[in-house]
Amino acid sequence: MHDTLPADMHLWHTLERTVKAVFASYGFSEIRIPVLEKTELFARAIGDATDVVEKEMYTFEDRNGDWLSLRPEGTAGVVRAVLQNGLLYAAPVRLWYIGPMFRRERPQKGRTRQFHQVGAEVFGAAGPDIDAELLAMCQRIWQLLGLNNIRLEVNSLGTSQERARYRENLYAFLNDNRDSLDADSLRRLERNPLRILDSKNSSVQELLRDAPVLADYLGEESVEHFDGFCSLLQSFDVPYQVNPRLVRGLDYYSHTVFEWITSDLGAQGTVCAGGRYDGLVEIQGGKPWPGVGFAMGQERLVELMREQSEPPHEVPHVYCVMVGAGAIDGGMKLAEQLRQGVKGLRIQSNLGGGSFKSQFKRADRSGAALAMVLGEDELQQRRVTIKHLRDRAGQEEISLDDVESWFQNYLRMLN
Repeated sequence: MHDTLPADMHLWHTLERTVKAVFASYGFSEIRIPVLEKTELFARAIGDATDVVEKEMYTFEDRNGDWLSLRPEGTAGVVRAVLQNGLLYAAPVRLWYIGPMFRRERPQKGRTRQFHQVGAEVFGAAGPDIDAELLAMCQRIWQLLGLNNIRLEVNSLGTSQERARYRENLYAFLNDNRDSLDADSLRRLERNPLRILDSKNSSVQELLRDAPVLADYLGEESVEHFDGFCSLLQSFDVPYQVNPRLVRGLDYYSHTVFEWITSDLGAQGTVCAGGRYDGLVEIQGGKPWPGVGFAMGQERLVELMREQSEPPHEVPHVYCVMVGAGAIDGGMKLAEQLRQGVKGLRIQSNLGGGSFKSQFKRADRSGAALAMVLGEDELQQRRVTIKHLRDRAGQEEISLDDVESWFQNYLRMLN
């Protein structure tokens, strides 16, 4: 688990502002769910046979004998919230969330035990149109963040009945080739053989070339849903690749599944993943209700932003230089008036005193484009000096009566 330091916060803020604006433009509302839930919520939703529930959740018994877990993902908690609070009856419901998740995985670049996700969920829409619109929404986020080299892979898992027939045949094939499976695949074989499809072992992937393909087991309705989904992606100008081996690590998915993947982050290349989970609401005690959504990893996207399109730091616009007791009192008051009167203006006041020379050094280190200089003489004459620190524009003197409108014009020119 890692700290997020001030030098990186501008990346996190840029990402969060962007996704919030895009979600709002598609009619999504924010929901906030607890970090701690009853363990049974995740055991039901994710599946007892998954690595998440078996090995990765942070679980403990509280004083009342209840078993609780830090949330390893967000969808199960959102489903509980919409059921518990009666939100499904205004369907379709479009919700998004943001926050930390916890899994006890082997730490490596792009994968930490506390990580952060932004997710979106839609309930009450059964057609492929919402599946495709979610991916168009993701693509818009990548474009606004200036991110490139992210490819989309899609697949259909069909219905639970179709997967059950496929699972039987896949199990038979893999069981006949046990000698070619590694230890991890052998463990998954008895409990969830579909998870072997995303094995990273090259020899296992070689074996899977001859394995049964799920697409051959899909019924007419599942094929129609997937074809409609792919057709809509084309109409939205969202490039994609069909990956017949693509599965999701959580058991509640059905029909459409997808991953956005980059090759710029090494082994941890998936930056966003999700799909349709039409059975999850029923698993959690509700009536059968369609659902679809995704989650994107903030750490991985921030790393990708740093690699590809790092936005400028949110440095102050102006550093307030003040020398003299009267100037400090007047300067601090003026800075407060400007923060209130000029929307969006970022002012950093000098603290701890110091000579003009030392304060200008601090102003330079702050990254500010301007220094607003006040001495006791300036205050007596009701004026300030604006010194440009990053270009050759020099300096200019401004009346205190005009300083607010000067900064308003300055921000307009920046924008």
